[in-house]
Amino acid sequence: MSFDTLGLMPELLRAVREKGYEIPTPVQAQAIPLVLAGRDLLAGAQTGTGKTAGFVLPILQLLAPSANTSTSPARHATRCLILTPTRELCMQVEESVRLYGKHIPLRSTTVFGGVNINPQIKALRAGVEILVATPGRLLDLYGQGAVNFSQLQFLVLDEADRMLDMGFIRDIKKILALLPTKRQSLLFSATFSDEIRQLVAGMLNNPASVDVAPRNAAAELVEQLVHPVDRERKRALLSHLIRTQKLEQVLVFTRTKHGANRLSEQLETDGITSSAIHGNKSQPQRIKALADFKEGKIRVLVATDIAARGLDIDQLPHVVNYELPQVAEDYVHRIGRTGRAGVEGKALSLVCVDEARLLKDIERLLKRPLPAEVISGFAPDPSIKAEPILTGRQGGGQGRGGARPGGSRPSSGGASRRPSGPSARSGASARGK
Repeated sequence: MSFDTLGLMPELLRAVREKGYEIPTPVQAQAIPLVLAGRDLLAGAQTGTGKTAGFVLPILQLLAPSANTSTSPARHATRCLILTPTRELCMQVEESVRLYGKHIPLRSTTVFGGVNINPQIKALRAGVEILVATPGRLLDLYGQGAVNFSQLQFLVLDEADRMLDMGFIRDIKKILALLPTKRQSLLFSATFSDEIRQLVAGMLNNPASVDVAPRNAAAELVEQLVHPVDRERKRALLSHLIRTQKLEQVLVFTRTKHGANRLSEQLETDGITSSAIHGNKSQPQRIKALADFKEGKIRVLVATDIAARGLDIDQLPHVVNYELPQVAEDYVHRIGRTGRAGVEGKALSLVCVDEARLLKDIERLLKRPLPAEVISGFAPDPSIKAEPILTGRQGGGQGRGGARPGGSRPSSGGASRRPSGPSARSGASARGK
């Protein structure tokens, strides 16, 4: 099957070819005709499956008849709203809108927290057909009268499970109440909790279903390998592997933002270019770190799980679990960032004696043991005893196993935490969603 068989207009096929794509991914092949047919859609799809093009391409085609080059804001009413959980995903989705829609005169913009709201108000008042937003900032803008949904035709909820994990359910319900009831709605999620299903029931009308994301399925094209090592020698082993195996563009996961900072600084000391990305970083710092990583200016990007949500890096070759995640399912999400679009990837896990239980949980989830290889010169000392991984309430800073007692909870990477109490709305806004 080729893109030519999906019923897309010549302008979109031209843009797809200019991106170098010829064969649609499974989610694209299934979703595009359904969206073009006007169906609401419930899609099970993880990041890296090509889901963004699966909804961007047909929406661009359906909006094309109203496209125009007029400078009048009235001629560019907001017709499509795409909600995402993070700023990074927000920017990446809008970039796809611009790339695929480059031959169609439709306007798009992003709105998210952590940056000055005034340029976003100005862009909205100038008129945009496609708005990509995080929920909290969108509600802030609606409250200021900067957004008008009266002509909205399309709603997309991208990574709905992550959005709910990050505490956006109340904001999403508020947004749904503001939108026209007559619209075409699409929901994409890697997993389907009871909360997601309740949301679907109130949001979608007789939806078609697409499922290309079996729950907790590890990427087939990812080579997975465990390197046993003492906790105090992890950083030395990581530097050794990067140098001896000539690893380039390595995404490294730590449990905490403090651990991410410390590891990035240590790698720099070792002569390996690195940046950290987490919730304590400002938005400009996060944007620069990701851009430098994509452009090859830095070799290693050290990230926490939540800060890395929504990161979409084409053909990422290597993921390293510097510390195993506390929740086994997060391992699947981590390694799923490589081995995409038919390109093989490699996921390495540096595992110390403290993490034996976490490794067993992962292997139980995957229903198979992970191959292990001891690197010469880094064999674990069998006399070292396991110590508890101390994480405070949810995971904190440094200390044994990557955390310290009483550490702060992990940051949401700019997204609001699960709201509670009357001050949750303003607090989420201050954190920037």
